[in-house]
Amino acid sequence: MRSQQPGLVDLQVNGFAGHDVNADDVTPEVVVELTRALWREGVTRYLPTIVTAGEEKILRALRAVAEARTADEHVAASIVGVHVEGPALSPADGARGAHDLEHLRDPDPAELDRWQQACGGLVRIVTLAPERPGSAEYVAAARASGVVVSVGHTAATADEIRGAAHAGATLATHVGNGCRATLPRHPNHLWAILAEDRLTAMLIADGHHLPPDTLTTMIRAKSPERCVLTSDSAALAGRPPGDYETPVGGAVTVGEDGRLTLAGTSLLAGSGRSLRACLDWAGEHLPFDETALLAMATGNPARVLGIEDVAAGDVVEVEREDGTTRVLSTTVAGATVYRA
Repeated sequence: MRSQQPGLVDLQVNGFAGHDVNADDVTPEVVVELTRALWREGVTRYLPTIVTAGEEKILRALRAVAEARTADEHVAASIVGVHVEGPALSPADGARGAHDLEHLRDPDPAELDRWQQACGGLVRIVTLAPERPGSAEYVAAARASGVVVSVGHTAATADEIRGAAHAGATLATHVGNGCRATLPRHPNHLWAILAEDRLTAMLIADGHHLPPDTLTTMIRAKSPERCVLTSDSAALAGRPPGDYETPVGGAVTVGEDGRLTLAGTSLLAGSGRSLRACLDWAGEHLPFDETALLAMATGNPARVLGIEDVAAGDVVEVEREDGTTRVLSTTVAGATVYRA
């Protein structure tokens, strides 16, 4: 059955279909091709996501994104900013996930300023662990400059989560992931995030990061209005099963089911699904109606970025069969950028 739906808005895209924002040699052309690959998945607006690295590598990736936007007006419309995930994250095993321990460091407003200078102010979201020294001051400075701060990859106490929200943090990155393998029953930072109404929860509905019961409970706790579905997709998404070497995480295994893990461990290394595929999985496994799920992947993330008006005109024509969505055409800012 054919139908039209709003364009998908993804707040966390590390890469997709072989295109890697975090590659050592990332170029504007890579970012352009990544955007085109996402159009084929019905994603009309998104944030390329740059993860923990040395400052020069982060600056290089930011410049590549900015130059890609300059090269193509439709790419510029789709890339509404950049999400920098790190480098002020927890060094604890599990909590830091696949982030490079060597490059973790405390948050520095001066570094944020250098990022913005390198890309013309494109940084829209920064993920940090609020237990790092100087976090409250960083959150306040970032918010004052219009940057959204998200808590994530953290081993924080409940009080530290609430302190970050009080300082101005408004998001929580991939809730339920990027944390220690074992936590106290209560209190812990997950309960604090779910209870804190000032924090909108970003959730990865790829079937690997969170089981259906957990994801259902989290959405019910936050309310669908305070939840955003995101892909956290990586460049290995869609690759055949096997072992690969990647710039982030090093050795990564792609499982038969598409699960991406650090080789020899159970730690996830991003997602192997696009936001469209995540939405299909959610529709099959979660007890929420289609309208609510779609809002979590369209209107809710657009509201987080303050782009509801500009994103409202984005349209995706889809065909659904046996729970799988096929994108037939994608329109961004009035221009058809993809047609099957």
